Formats: sequence, structure tokens, C-alpha cells
Amino acid sequence: MTVAIDRATGKRRGDRAPRPGLGRRLKQSYHKHWYAYAMITPVVIVLGALVVYPLVYGFYLTLTDANSLNTARTIGVNHIDATYQFVGLDNYKDILFGETAYDRFWSHFLWTIAWTVLCVGMHYTFGLGLALLLNQKFRGRTFYRMILVLPWAVPTFVTVFGWRFMLADSGVVNAALDWLGLPAPAWLEDTFWQRFAAIMVNTWCGVPFMMLSLLGGLQAIDTSLYEAAEMDGATAWQRFRYVTLPGLRSVSSTVVLLGIIWTFNQFAIIFLLFGKTAPDAQILVTWAYFLGFGQQPRDFAQSAAYGILLLAILIVFTSFYRRWLNRNDQQLAI
Repeated sequence: MTVAIDRATGKRRGDRAPRPGLGRRLKQSYHKHWYAYAMITPVVIVLGALVVYPLVYGFYLTLTDANSLNTARTIGVNHIDATYQFVGLDNYKDILFGETAYDRFWSHFLWTIAWTVLCVGMHYTFGLGLALLLNQKFRGRTFYRMILVLPWAVPTFVTVFGWRFMLADSGVVNAALDWLGLPAPAWLEDTFWQRFAAIMVNTWCGVPFMMLSLLGGLQAIDTSLYEAAEMDGATAWQRFRYVTLPGLRSVSSTVVLLGIIWTFNQFAIIFLLFGKTAPDAQILVTWAYFLGFGQQPRDFAQSAAYGILLLAILIVFTSFYRRWLNRNDQQLAI
């Protein structure tokens, strides 16, 4: 085998040049893509200030015993220095395994899981049913679409306050139940009915988004698939199972993941509906707010630890969810 060698350089022809160092590669990349770096720099600065710094500082607080009594503060013209101390992972140990761990964390964790599963399940079920109806051709379809989107278009605080007035003891809902001769629940006082009301209001607010997303997915399915299935003698249920659901797979996986993340962290509905009056109906995010801002002294360290735990739970869930979807996609491809 003959190897050609460049006489001038003494190198074999076809040999790769040595890879430049990291500093040189960064310099070359900057000279080549400086305009792109200039465009993304403001975004990086904003994200760093609004996301990265609070996250890092919040994690640091979880390793301390910071509260409203030992943090730095100014009273009038007097400045009081911070006196909180580094305690390591004690906050996490207390939250997960302390004497009051069940009342302070696990009970809220279990209710948050149930809240998320029930709400997202109803969002998807009702949203898919309405999307299937609105995908049909009938008179006034545009008007019904507009009406069904209104709960999502109205600001959340307006919707929740409206439901709060209707669910009050002398509200419209209890008045209607009395007129029908049915018992009137204590929607805003009893724990079971508080949770039922929270799920009902969140379903009302979340179904329109799911409906619109799934309606877009339905309209993207090739109608020739339905025609071919009908010619083969497939029933309506078979067309739904073997054409509609597979056609909605990509849309469904995305909106369900978004729905789980949003519902798991749904602060506004629980807080606006009950405030501080329903401790057993608080999900993890509202309970973390209560610890940090709804009691005295305000426990900043524990509240921040709840936030980090929430983030960790969602990261782990999202990772397993995406892996599960990818594995199912590979099995379907085979």
C-alpha cells in the first residue's frame, strides 16, 4: 500500500489537521456567529436575572434557617444584618422525614397528585368530546366555538371570583339546589366540598385550551383515512380507536404534559378560591406560599425547599414521561 506524503510539510495526504483548542474554537465561533450572539445576549441576560439567579438563590436559602426574624431588613433608619445560619440538608430532612412530615408535606403531596390526575383527566376527556362535536359540520359551529372558548379567554381571577360568589352559602348554586330540594353543600368550608369545588373550577378554566388543541389535531388528520376505514366496514368506535386516537397522539402527548405541569403548579385557583381558609385543600405550591408569606414568622428556608422539591418532582416526571413516549413510538414503528 502506497502512502502519499507532502514533501513540503512532511504530512501524509488525507490526514486530518489537529483539532484546535477550546479557546481558539470559541474565538472562531464568535467571529463567525457574532451577530447571533448579539441577538441572544439580551435574552440570556433577562433569563439569568429572572430565572437563574432566583433559582440559585432559592436553593441557597434551602440550606439555611432563614426566616423573617433573622434575615437582613431595614426598620425606619435602622438596618438589621442577617443572622441566619447554614444548616445543610436539615430542611429537606424535616420536610420529608420529620415528626410532622405527613401533615406538612405528604398529605399535601398526595392531594396534589390526586388534584392533577383528576383535573387533567377531565380536561382531556371533556376537551376531546367537545373537539369531536365541533369538528362536525353543523349550523352555528363558529358561534359555539366562540362561546366555549370564553372561560379560557376571561382572566382567571375574574372566573374564580365569579365561582366564589356562586358557591357561597347564599350563592346561585346553593339556591338552585334548595329549589330542587337537594342538600346544599358547604362548598367553601367543608374539606371534601372544597376539593370538589377546586377541581370543578379548574376543569371549567382548563377545558377550552384542551378543546382547541385537540380540535387543531383533529383537523390535521387526513380525511381519506376515515373514508378508507368506512369502506372497510369499520364502526364509529373503530374509526375513533384506530384512526382518531393515533392521529392525535403527538398533540395529545404535548397538551397532556403541559396540562400536568400547569395543573401541578396551579396557584391562582386554589389561592383565589379559598385564600388561607382551607388548609387541607392546599396543594404543594400554595402551601409553600403559605409557609413563606402567610404566617408569622415567615419561613423562607422551608418555603424555598418546597419550591426545589416541586421542581425536582416535575423534572423527574417529565423525564420518565418523555422516555415512555419515545419507547412507545419505537414499538409502534416496529
